[in-house]
Amino acid sequence: MTASEEVGAPEEAARALVGGPVDRLARVGAGRNSRVYRVESSSGTFALKQYPSREDDPRDRLGSEIGALDWMAKHGFETVPRVIAVDRERNFALLSWVEGELVRAVRIEDVDQALAFLSRLHGLRHSSGFPPSRLASEACLSGAEIERQVRVRLEQLRTLQGEPDLELFLTSAFSPAVEKLVADARQKLAGERLPFADELAQARRSLVPSDFGFHNALRGRDGRVTFVDFEYFGWDDPVKLTADILLHPGTPVSAVLRRAFRHGAERLYGSDPTFSRRLEAYYPLFGLRWGLILLNEFHPARWRRRFLAGAAGDWSDAKARQLQAARDLLAHLVA
Repeated sequence: MTASEEVGAPEEAARALVGGPVDRLARVGAGRNSRVYRVESSSGTFALKQYPSREDDPRDRLGSEIGALDWMAKHGFETVPRVIAVDRERNFALLSWVEGELVRAVRIEDVDQALAFLSRLHGLRHSSGFPPSRLASEACLSGAEIERQVRVRLEQLRTLQGEPDLELFLTSAFSPAVEKLVADARQKLAGERLPFADELAQARRSLVPSDFGFHNALRGRDGRVTFVDFEYFGWDDPVKLTADILLHPGTPVSAVLRRAFRHGAERLYGSDPTFSRRLEAYYPLFGLRWGLILLNEFHPARWRRRFLAGAAGDWSDAKARQLQAARDLLAHLVA
């Protein structure tokens, strides 16, 4: 058991970060990785976030999020949490509390606010001072990198033993689709004289939250949306961000609103004349990537991490549900 999993760790971290007694500490939400607690004290109400152990995930997710939130605070962003205090030893951060409800039914006003938020980030790309070396987690700066990530994830799933349904799906359906869709993407880019293997120039990159979307947003009573979860923030191809929002299974978005977001993104990033062409070519490849992400439940270590973070239900049921979701997504991609 790691330090972050020890009984009483959230209570101890809350008292240390608040700087005094805590009146009430309650788990909120059901995040698959990090845990969030509502902290009530004489100093106010806060959100206490417990990040995954570095033993389970070597990425510095606490450092990435704190750096992103501090940077946004410096630039006057109001629709994100503020950093109050940090406990790096225990892997906790104390953030300002955001009142609001989960965005379960996306409205056009929500899409507009998301685009406005991304527009502000994009507008700071030339004068932000954010280091070019700080890439978003699993950044995809070329078609070759998307293909590499897909093949690595696919191979990791293929090594799992005792999963006949998964093996059949990967062998008979998914692997052939990878070959077809990668070849299609290469052909589309070749027709546009865009290199599949070359890394995207810095001038065409944008600052992106990476795991951005309405699954990581809270809507206040006044309709204003606050965006949360910036553990993967950094530089990336905005094509990946756009495709991820269109493909993310976390919050159902109607086809009409997906088209509205895509059109808005094409306007936002349209100063790059290759944006729309790259999106057209890479969208199916990001769809393949999401199909494999849906199958993460099959990895015992990842299921354990999600279980410790509060994931409920039977593992067999979760695997069957995610396998069907991957089948449905693949059918959409190859239709």
